[in-house]
Amino acid sequence: MSKNAILQIDGKSYELPILKGTENEVALDISSLRSATNGVITYDPGFKNTGSCKSAITFLDGEKGILRYRGYSIEDLAENSNFLEVAYLIIFGELPTKDQFEKFENDVKGQAILNEEMKNIINGFPRSAHPMGMLSSLTSALTAFNPSPVNVKSEADMYNAIVKILGKFQVLVAWVYAKNQGTPRNYADYNLDYVSNIMQMLFRIPIKKYTVNPIAAKALDKLLILHEDHEQNCSTSTVRI
Repeated sequence: MSKNAILQIDGKSYELPILKGTENEVALDISSLRSATNGVITYDPGFKNTGSCKSAITFLDGEKGILRYRGYSIEDLAENSNFLEVAYLIIFGELPTKDQFEKFENDVKGQAILNEEMKNIINGFPRSAHPMGMLSSLTSALTAFNPSPVNVKSEADMYNAIVKILGKFQVLVAWVYAKNQGTPRNYADYNLDYVSNIMQMLFRIPIKKYTVNPIAAKALDKLLILHEDHEQNCSTSTVRI
């Protein structure tokens, strides 16, 4: 395959670099099109044929039923890994070693607590409020309780931000569910794994003993892995643009 494509406009030819993706998919690099042609742009409603950036994180082909994170098939990951292991893979590019996972899991567990004043924000929502609307608002509110700026060029700062959001988001999800159901809000249990912790916060009530069903926990784990990343979808591209 040629390294360049030829575009002809009004008798003039322009070379556009051809790029190959991680799955050998082909793209045309039009980043120089406007300057080279003195103003020509592309017209692509909804950006259905446009990639907003280079990424080696997720490959998705819904028509063929293919989903890969960092080159690993979703089938292998769902069968042999857990949610936090896959999160580590997506974020850092490789599956964690035993020691790396233990540290990552403990760091996430250490952040699984919310400022009690977050309850006041939740109390302000009507019970009929959509969970996604509440989660969006509460996620933004977290910055008010963590006002220190994050240096995106600092690995330490980025790591701390990652474990904070992973740790706190599971509690947010459970508390939003409790708001909708009118049930008490539970706290995280440091002795449980990530998904089991979510389940006990969702479904435990004070007057009954609650034991996590391992089959249900495994099913939820697989579901979370499946939805852990969704390639360059609309929301991702919107944030990047």
